[in-house]
Amino acid sequence: MGRGGNFRKGRGGGRGGKRSRDNNDNRGGHQPYTRYPEVVKQNDKLERYYNDLLQLPEEEREQFWAALKRELPNSFRFCGSKGHALAVKNLLQTRYIPEITRITYDGAIVEPPKAVPWYPDGLAWWMTTPKNVVRKFPPFSAFQKFLVSETSVGNISRQEVVSMIPPLLMDLRPGMTVLDMCAAPGSKAAQLLEMIHRGEEARIRHVIKQFGGSVDEIKSADEDAARLEADPSDDGRATGMLIANDADYKRSHMLIHQLKRLSSPNMIVTNHDATMYPSLRIPNPEDPSKPNYLKFDRILADVPCSGDGTLRKNVNLWKDWAPAAALGLHLTQVRILVRALQMLKPGGRMVYSTCSMNPVENESVVAAAIERCGGPDKIEIVDCADQLPLLQRKPGMRKWQIMDKTGRVWNSWQEVEEHTKSTADGIAPSRLVESMFPRPEDSICAHLPLERCMRVYAHQQDTGGFFITVLQKKAEFKAKPEEIRPKEKKQAPKRPLEEAENTEEAKKQKTEADEAAKTEDIVIDEAPAAPIEEVKAEEVAPVGETLATEEPAVKEEASETPAETPKEAPKEGEAQPERKQKQQGPYEEPFKYLPADHEVIKNIADFYKISSRFPSDRYMIRNATGEPAKAIYYTSALVRDILVMNEGRGVKFIHGGVKMYVKQDAPSAEVCRWRIQSEGMPILHGYVGAERVVVLKKKETLKRLLIEMFPKIANGEWEKLDEIGERVRDLALGCCVLRVEPDGTDPEFNEHMALPLWKSFQSLNLMLPKEDRSAMLLRIYNDTTPLINMGIKRDAPKEGDAEAKKEGEEEEVKAEETETQTPVDVKVEEAPVEMQTDVSVPVEGSTAEVKDAEGDVAMKEEEPTA
Repeated sequence: MGRGGNFRKGRGGGRGGKRSRDNNDNRGGHQPYTRYPEVVKQNDKLERYYNDLLQLPEEEREQFWAALKRELPNSFRFCGSKGHALAVKNLLQTRYIPEITRITYDGAIVEPPKAVPWYPDGLAWWMTTPKNVVRKFPPFSAFQKFLVSETSVGNISRQEVVSMIPPLLMDLRPGMTVLDMCAAPGSKAAQLLEMIHRGEEARIRHVIKQFGGSVDEIKSADEDAARLEADPSDDGRATGMLIANDADYKRSHMLIHQLKRLSSPNMIVTNHDATMYPSLRIPNPEDPSKPNYLKFDRILADVPCSGDGTLRKNVNLWKDWAPAAALGLHLTQVRILVRALQMLKPGGRMVYSTCSMNPVENESVVAAAIERCGGPDKIEIVDCADQLPLLQRKPGMRKWQIMDKTGRVWNSWQEVEEHTKSTADGIAPSRLVESMFPRPEDSICAHLPLERCMRVYAHQQDTGGFFITVLQKKAEFKAKPEEIRPKEKKQAPKRPLEEAENTEEAKKQKTEADEAAKTEDIVIDEAPAAPIEEVKAEEVAPVGETLATEEPAVKEEASETPAETPKEAPKEGEAQPERKQKQQGPYEEPFKYLPADHEVIKNIADFYKISSRFPSDRYMIRNATGEPAKAIYYTSALVRDILVMNEGRGVKFIHGGVKMYVKQDAPSAEVCRWRIQSEGMPILHGYVGAERVVVLKKKETLKRLLIEMFPKIANGEWEKLDEIGERVRDLALGCCVLRVEPDGTDPEFNEHMALPLWKSFQSLNLMLPKEDRSAMLLRIYNDTTPLINMGIKRDAPKEGDAEAKKEGEEEEVKAEETETQTPVDVKVEEAPVEMQTDVSVPVEGSTAEVKDAEGDVAMKEEEPTA
């Protein structure tokens, strides 16, 4: 489940609350954690509600609850957009599974990991082996190292099986624009990004071959030409785009970490409340003077929810579950879905999903949103019965009951109204609203085919619980305002207009919003650029907005405040003033694009002999000066247009593009100071001239470059590099492309790659982070040999040469710093550090994150380990 709205933290301070310490026991200066008893997997209200609601046969009901009380299988997915992902999958099948299948435990053969039967191309796997067995046998330990290694470099994504379903039902194709409204932590967003880039590698190979560039071997030119038709513009490069959004600033950076591994220039990360996501301006080719706003081909709304489908992994829900959690989220979920449908193209498709089993968050949200958007004539529920045929599922509900926070079950809104009339104060049960119940017969949505919705239960295929609905927008609509109950209408306070509305900037924004409303013919929720304040939880939210209260870190019980009550909808063509919210996160540096004739860009193109076919007008930096300082990024054309046209409009962009070049100390003026970053290499390498390319074909040569950091090339030592020795000897100093093109003599060495290589006076350095080197050694050679830093192997200083001795000691310390292991929670970036006599050679070392002047992550050297 992602997060798109702002919600108050539940009681307990986080997942399960904080552990307390025993203050009376401080032996040895350590205060041990209090040992808590195991959670009892039983909750009377929970079981009573779902037994009455689902009406499962007795045998199936027992299976349902038994499955929810078992641990969830571990699952993972091979990233399908990378050419070597299938090779990684093949490695699992040929190297690790045969070893695991030889293990016997308690007289039975241990079950190995197996492919998820309904996932396309066998790219999703899971394993049910108990933890005590995994810890006991070495083959599982080797498999675990492989899994962690490939996850760190982006070839494998650890993801719960049911959460893989929504992207598969979106029919997302190359060239499309897609919005993930509540994206963190990013596993589904990664799936969407892979789909955008599907077939791109083959398309680019085909195009480069046509204009005579040096390319990897192509097995089938006809097949590549066919793939080119899927996204033919821009020389085969992907033209689609993913915008991944999350309302929480810290979680949006978690999202960046997850998605950066895919090295996509077609991605933007934003930080907005999904209920009022701003309209984004794009170029208007027909009339540049008139504003044009982006409508998405596909949208995913995996909304915040109570999460009772995750009982298998969030065991505290057994004791914490309460019906108020779902009731408190219903209105926000409706608003997110309505806003998503507003931003969808006519003919576009979106998926609404939750990891809840409660109809108040599922079928009732779908029905309420469709009703607000004009009914089934405007929005259709798509029948997906023929998709993923091996996935077992239940149909959506047409009738359901609602349990209030006291545990009383209500069958209809009419029943609630009758009860309200009979009470002395005439007040309805807390949190209950009409849209939670099945639609009455006089509603345009009374006969919606809600059975087309999809429910997945834990006992069906040993998964978590999940709800998925696919919707298609048939025509534009004017969204209806939320209905306001008389009592709430009477109490709704009026807030004064913000002072900023009288400024010239506010007037300009209102004019733009008015134009957007006319263009889109819908009620929009444009976000102004003016700073905004926090609003108390007791205040009333206007249509399409949520209260700006703090959001919980996990799916927790909603607070006990009354349901949010909207104001009346704005008039046609009138922009909706945004609620004042608390500013989240630090200042983000702006995105500035460099002109194609910028001196730095011209110097880079000249040094690397970059083909004129590679676009030079998509380079971007992150600082307000507009001049490159430390890093240069590359984005797709559409990402560039959106970042440029929405600057200063209050859109909170957090990340975009791929880091293509990093500034590097050069040994002379003739050497380009901008080296190619490894994450940008797959995009650029096919356009680099032959003068800056080294071709490697032999397996052992690559192995040496991976194990040895800074292998020497001076004084004839280049001969030890075998096939590439002479080429390296004659190559001019600086960064170049190492193109790995296996010669076909070893069937296990068939992975084509392009890697950055730096040549200095004395040595070489393969510009890869340590975990990438280790992952490649394990994947290609099944080798866990520690890396060797050749830079610290130098002649000892002469006796009495104090200055040389001091220099040597400093050099060894710096070299040791690069050998230290990177902590698990620290991201590795490629950053040059001076570390040996050959100071012109950059190194991929152990690093810690700090913010640089460009707003990007710069690297700071760590202290050497003891």
